[in-house]
Amino acid sequence: MQPRALNVEEGKDLPATTRTTQSRVLPLRILQFFVLFLVLGIGFSVLSMYMIRYFSVQNVVTTARSSFQPCLEEPNSLERWIRPPSSLIHKMSDQELFWRASFVPRVKKYPFRRVPKIAFLFLTRGPLPLAPLWERFLKGHAGLYSIYIHSLPSYDAKFPPTSVFYRRQIPSQVSEWGKMSMCDAERRLLANALLDISNEWFVLVSESCIPLYNFSIIYNYIARSRYSFIGAFDDPGPYGRGRYNENMAPEVNITQWRKGSQWFEINRKLAINIVGDVIFYPKFEEFCKPNCYVDEHYFPTMLTIQAAQLLANRSITWVDWSRGGAHPATFGRADITEDFVKRILEGHSCLYNNQPSSVCYLFARKFAPSALEPLFFLAPKYFGY
Repeated sequence: MQPRALNVEEGKDLPATTRTTQSRVLPLRILQFFVLFLVLGIGFSVLSMYMIRYFSVQNVVTTARSSFQPCLEEPNSLERWIRPPSSLIHKMSDQELFWRASFVPRVKKYPFRRVPKIAFLFLTRGPLPLAPLWERFLKGHAGLYSIYIHSLPSYDAKFPPTSVFYRRQIPSQVSEWGKMSMCDAERRLLANALLDISNEWFVLVSESCIPLYNFSIIYNYIARSRYSFIGAFDDPGPYGRGRYNENMAPEVNITQWRKGSQWFEINRKLAINIVGDVIFYPKFEEFCKPNCYVDEHYFPTMLTIQAAQLLANRSITWVDWSRGGAHPATFGRADITEDFVKRILEGHSCLYNNQPSSVCYLFARKFAPSALEPLFFLAPKYFGY
């Protein structure tokens, strides 16, 4: 049988039945491929959304954990309110700090065992050259005192971790003698100390101050006193009433104008009055300027107006003005003798709880750094520490 010869057109056109079969198969395969692609696409999308959500949550959790400090106590626990700050460093402005420090509980009875402490407030430009003497004075009395240091902001103390002064500097600003910035520094010290609910008494001292008795005597003397110790007397002369500005009225009239040493000891109630004051501060800031030395008048006048019955109207820090001048005498190594120490401790008369007393001064100033060695030597015999 002769094979059928193909004409040239058969290589180009297929029979009708063949074309119909292929046209049906091709769309079916395309549809299957499309469905498979769609299923894979949906699956990939679902998987992607899950992974994104999972890792986003993980990232948020990680960020949150790194951004917040762990809460050691329950937010509503009492410990949160009574535990003193673990660090004195904070970022509060003075306005924020004074607001926070002025919180006062309305219920007077404490629902926990509170051991009242003395807060020693060191107002200094820099170093504390007499620190070894204070270290020995405070040794063995942890839990009965706190320390706060206001120095120049640029000063970085290098106390060792074993020192009672280690990390006791508060956020400070420059203060100048005789100006409102000095009172600001004292208010700043009080406000930081008030954040510890256990601080009950507040003693302002300088880097040139020393304790004149052992810690137990000083603690009991302050704790048992009915009054706070701040000088607040009416001086009719040019350095008293002569510094009064009539613009202080009506908040302060001339009969209320008082003068006293800035080195005070006050209780918690008066400390809160000082940091919470918004009435007298603006008047003193504007109208008590040199030659009106505001650190000698602001606190004595304000506290006399607010709570005169709580003031002993004397200082418990001894100074010597006998040499004259604008500042008291400074004592160095050559001045520190047994007779000198006896002169500081003996021959005084004052009232303590309205009764005569020969113990009138608990601290003394001003001592130069060179006085440390002889003071350290004489302290056990005369000061009791």
